[in-house]
Amino acid sequence: MEKLNICLLNDSFPPCIDGVANAVANYGQIISAGLGKAAVVTPYYPDADDNAFPFPVIRYPSLDVTKLVGYRAGLPFDAETMERMEEQGFDLIHSHCPIISTVLARTLRDRIDKPLVMTYHTKFDIDIANAVRGKLLRDEAAKFLVQNIAACDEVWCVSRGAGENLRGLGYEGEYVVMPNGVDLPRGRVDQALIDKATAGLDLPANVPVFLFVGRMMWYKGLRISLDALAALMAQGRDFRMVFVGGGGDLDEVKAYASSLGLDGKVFFVGPVRDRDMIRAWYCRADMFLFPSTFDTNGLVVREAAACGLGSVLIRGSCAAEDVTDGQNGLLIDENAQSMAAMLSRLMNAPGTMARVGENAQKELYMSWGEAVARAYERYGVVVENYRSHKPKHDTVTDGLVHGMAAALDGINRGRELLGQAEDELVSGYGELKALIEGEKRKIMAWVEDLTGRN
Repeated sequence: MEKLNICLLNDSFPPCIDGVANAVANYGQIISAGLGKAAVVTPYYPDADDNAFPFPVIRYPSLDVTKLVGYRAGLPFDAETMERMEEQGFDLIHSHCPIISTVLARTLRDRIDKPLVMTYHTKFDIDIANAVRGKLLRDEAAKFLVQNIAACDEVWCVSRGAGENLRGLGYEGEYVVMPNGVDLPRGRVDQALIDKATAGLDLPANVPVFLFVGRMMWYKGLRISLDALAALMAQGRDFRMVFVGGGGDLDEVKAYASSLGLDGKVFFVGPVRDRDMIRAWYCRADMFLFPSTFDTNGLVVREAAACGLGSVLIRGSCAAEDVTDGQNGLLIDENAQSMAAMLSRLMNAPGTMARVGENAQKELYMSWGEAVARAYERYGVVVENYRSHKPKHDTVTDGLVHGMAAALDGINRGRELLGQAEDELVSGYGELKALIEGEKRKIMAWVEDLTGRN
């Protein structure tokens, strides 16, 4: 297959850290390592340092709305950004966010005539509900999102559950299940690294340690875990729980844990950006608690599996796809009582936790190398399909996108004309200055001549 140049777009990217940002970074790194070429297009962050990436990162203007949605919102209709993207010579456009990034991706497609793939990672109905007040506005936002997705040439979902969620929003088209991978190698880290990660925390050797890694948001099921831990404490059970990550609800989660009397048993260590230190936490824990029905792929479950750590998951959740209860994971109902009962049983049978973790490592793990190689192979199919029968894009929002693309053409033409006018002005100013200097010399010569005569 010919080597392809891929445009990767997402609303989040380092220094903003979340699962999708991590996915895009891995796509870029693995494609650039030998499969083909890649560049990332993402909103501007004031403290971003893109020099470490082995691929170009194109930043476009943004607004700070982190308090509302957790990251900066891009302002995609920027002529200079579009010009930089066009210069890259992309063969395929791959958006990883169905709103701003996909609008920008569609505008780019309108200008360079290349196929557009969109990966649906996250349950956006929950994000919309959190960000938009009023049912009418939420319905309109969901409608726009679905139209945006339907306008793409191929839609990927990271799991079957993600596809079902997309269907629930009103999407009626086809989709391909394209799971994400894990950037952690299979295996454990040295004990010295575990000791470094856990230094200063009271984690006795014979007391079970439970772990959560991810964004500190209530919709991750954090209340279920905290209430279950409070129930265990009421039974006189000893344990430790470590939360690794940051997020908009962190302060509330801390306050709630304290109100349950969990101080001294529950620790919040904040975001950890060093991936080896993340591995160390997975290796130190006895069980990973992830009672989330929000996540569409549960990438952290597979990260835990890479380190031989099993997970407690909600039965029927996307994160529990491919998990066999009691074999490579443990499934509970979506409530604290079910979680507490499961943890109580596990504390009575520590060997079960180790066995489930070993099976998870063998059966659930997929590296990012495998995942991106599979996606890249599919890129070739998408490109060939696009070349063989150019699709018509006639969704409700395409007129808007075409208009924006035309407007950018106008802006670029205006910039050219402005540049020409500026050049002419500079040239005219130079001529005027030379003329003035010439006349000035004539006047000075005339004054000197007149003075000499007197």
